[in-house]
Amino acid sequence: MAELPVTFIQVTDITRITPRMARVTFEADDLDDSVGRTPDQQLKLCFPRSGQRLPVLPEQSDDATSWYQAFLAVPEDERPWMRSFTLRRRIPGTRTVEIDFVLHGDTGPATRWAGSARPGDRIGMVGPSAVYARPVSLTDSIAAADWLLLAGDETALPAIGSLLDALPKEAHAVAYIEVADDGEQQDLETAGDATVHWLHRDGTPAGRSEVLIDAVRGAEFPPGRPFIWLAGESGAVRALRRHLVDERGLDKRSIDFSGYWRFKLTQDDAPTTEDMAEAQERLAEFQAAADDRA
Repeated sequence: MAELPVTFIQVTDITRITPRMARVTFEADDLDDSVGRTPDQQLKLCFPRSGQRLPVLPEQSDDATSWYQAFLAVPEDERPWMRSFTLRRRIPGTRTVEIDFVLHGDTGPATRWAGSARPGDRIGMVGPSAVYARPVSLTDSIAAADWLLLAGDETALPAIGSLLDALPKEAHAVAYIEVADDGEQQDLETAGDATVHWLHRDGTPAGRSEVLIDAVRGAEFPPGRPFIWLAGESGAVRALRRHLVDERGLDKRSIDFSGYWRFKLTQDDAPTTEDMAEAQERLAEFQAAADDRA
């Protein structure tokens, strides 16, 4: 099994890129050469409990299952808060990485930490890892399609930004991005031909707006075969995928989808029946893609 990288990272800079999003720059103690070479790389950040200077983490392991079992064996009152993030960017030739934090204004451990973080603060980072790599790379899937559809809320913005960064000059993309208001729009750079539609909730709570779903349902798609990337609140992602498969007739294998968060639930809450069904479907599609490539 592929190695599961575990390292500590230290804050070197914090930039508020919009009123509700902070970009935190970290220097990693150790970083594999593969980190940052491809877009949409997923990782876990581990935040110390109250009174801890550093999170308590098991040492790096060449077996992901064993490492996670050791992590769960840490007493609950000492075990770090673990949350999922997307690498926004790695500075080439360095151990410097940038990770964007959505500032929800709630008391979640990641938002709470980001709201008070200062240069010199240290947290843990697990991954990115080949353990969780797709059987067919995103770049290969995008290259095989005629155009790319990106759809998500602000939690998907770091991944969307990395995908647009990696878009080649000849590629075409259309993005639909839901944010709180016009103050949350970002300048997204790309070498490709990309059209970005910013969608504003304007007071509707995140997770209860259908502005993203309505925009994609009403969109006139370009001709040709698309590759589709969806992420954000789980219910919205499921609704979009159902629309694309059932109403648009698109192949499930052309859709990469991830429910990043759940309305009124955290990553510490037990998975719902819908969560389990989604996980089983993703596993089946990953296996089918791996079989096709074998």
